[in-house]
Amino acid sequence: MRVGPLAATLTALVIAAAHERPSPARLPQEPAIRVDVDVVNVYCTVRDSKGRLVSELAKEDFELYEDGKRQQIRYFSRESNLPLTLGLLVDVSRSQERLIEAEKRAAEQFFARVLRRQDLAFLISFGPDVQLEQDLTNSQRLLRAALERLRVRADPTGLYPGPVPTVAKPRGTVLFDAVYLAAQEKLAREVGRKALVLVTDGVDMGSRVKLADAIEAAHKADAIIYSVHFFDPGAYRGFWVSPGDRELKTMSEETGGRLFRVSRSRTLEAIFDEIEQELRSQYSLGYTPSNPARDGKFRRIEIRTRNKDLRVQARKGYYALAAGQQP
Repeated sequence: MRVGPLAATLTALVIAAAHERPSPARLPQEPAIRVDVDVVNVYCTVRDSKGRLVSELAKEDFELYEDGKRQQIRYFSRESNLPLTLGLLVDVSRSQERLIEAEKRAAEQFFARVLRRQDLAFLISFGPDVQLEQDLTNSQRLLRAALERLRVRADPTGLYPGPVPTVAKPRGTVLFDAVYLAAQEKLAREVGRKALVLVTDGVDMGSRVKLADAIEAAHKADAIIYSVHFFDPGAYRGFWVSPGDRELKTMSEETGGRLFRVSRSRTLEAIFDEIEQELRSQYSLGYTPSNPARDGKFRRIEIRTRNKDLRVQARKGYYALAAGQQP
């Protein structure tokens, strides 16, 4: 699905808020495996019945199906050395006011641990609008500075001063817009492994795009979404608001990621550690589809292992775009 005027509007939001810094060149790397050269590349993680990561499987342990038809796995690797492009999307709406300082500290540690020399990261904040706080960089200093600048933002019209809507269609937390924009404008043209990490209470209010549009943009960018549900019930002053688990879970599972929930027994730092471990324990499977058509349609992917007790976590499919066709 293409949303012409919307894409231009969202792009303008980012350009207006971007800090003009050149992106560093990546280190030399192996050629990227891309759908538009008739090879589909899928990253996945595998867990056992106790939820532990399994990282010692071989190509022969996997079976891959597209639209129900088994495909031949031509390329396979463990712990891929392909660069990682990582986007951190942080909710800065009023409902997160008491959580932002904890988010800053945990995110700084996360960037320091997960990023290597060939990796790039960017930071986007979203509330009543979407802002690019830091463009693609591998500089820990720039990422720390961008995190320190994060501040709560309320509706600039003054019609929406808090986390509870008071007018029709308020723009309080444009979560879906942020995902759509990060995938389409920042990740679609990147190569290698790509992931988005969302830190939010999951409540979308006022996005111009729908949940399905955000998921489609992530699929077309080959981006995995990890959602971190960080919810402050006290922010809603007794108003009933859905905590947003369902939408976050859908986005994550469709793209091969997971939903995490911050709790007293599961801190934000611990969750970032789990995401880091997953990113470093991925398998890369590449195949040439038996259906050669590049008709832009969505193709369902299923990955199985010979050991039926193992669970595979991977994106649910891809869009068969023609060479040179923009997502």
